[in-house]
Amino acid sequence: MNPSGSAVGTRGETRIHETALVDSGADLGEGVEVGPWAFIGPGVCVGDGTVVGPRVLIERDTRVGEDCQLANGAVLGTDPQDLKYKGEHSVLEIGDRTVVREFATLNRGTEASGRTVVGSDCLLMAYSHVAHDCEIGNHVVLANSVNMAGHVVIEDWAIVGGLTPIHQYVRIGAHAFVGGGSRVPQDIPPYCRAAGNPPKLYGLNSVGLERRGFSEEVRRALKEAYRIVFMGSENLSRAVDRAELEVSGIPEVKHLLAFIRATERGVTT
Repeated sequence: MNPSGSAVGTRGETRIHETALVDSGADLGEGVEVGPWAFIGPGVCVGDGTVVGPRVLIERDTRVGEDCQLANGAVLGTDPQDLKYKGEHSVLEIGDRTVVREFATLNRGTEASGRTVVGSDCLLMAYSHVAHDCEIGNHVVLANSVNMAGHVVIEDWAIVGGLTPIHQYVRIGAHAFVGGGSRVPQDIPPYCRAAGNPPKLYGLNSVGLERRGFSEEVRRALKEAYRIVFMGSENLSRAVDRAELEVSGIPEVKHLLAFIRATERGVTT
């Protein structure tokens, strides 16, 4: 750890502000920038090109990927807020090119899984919270003050609007869109839009799917599967079976139906 107030040299292309504290057990890649009053603790690995902004805390046992941006006051790798946590070793893992904005907080895992994971190319806006043992996929957007309880799973390309609390063990499916201010106590199916307290489904995330290059064939198949599962009179289990028979051969439809079948907390409808 560099002495307080002393000038710090460069490590290759790495630049560390003289007021920053970097533990001797941390590993910083090439081109890393560490801003004033930042703290990087033991067992931390920061990938090439990542910018650690002013007053960022990376407490311990955290891997941050390449070309990430950690904004002022972000807090990463702190102990899980779980009364069952007894100091066991656990980690936080963040992929490449992910942006963590001001005062977001990301905890390490517990012995349940041993890790909290955030994927690549994500945007975690100001004051968002990622709790212990959560798994966030790639290209996920959490707007301001999204608050996740433990063990939440958010799949690739999902977007969650601001001021949204998410109950523990809830899953949010790929390409789903959750409106701001929603309270999410049950799973949100992939490719769908949901909003409210408690939330309701409002059809497919059609705009998002089109923007991301889903073909007309896939979008039409998802629409038909949505109609069968969520707009018919059959119970959910029978409707899923029927959709599997009538809308076959489309991987996205298979994922939607498999996601519903795997639910433990129930599915938002």
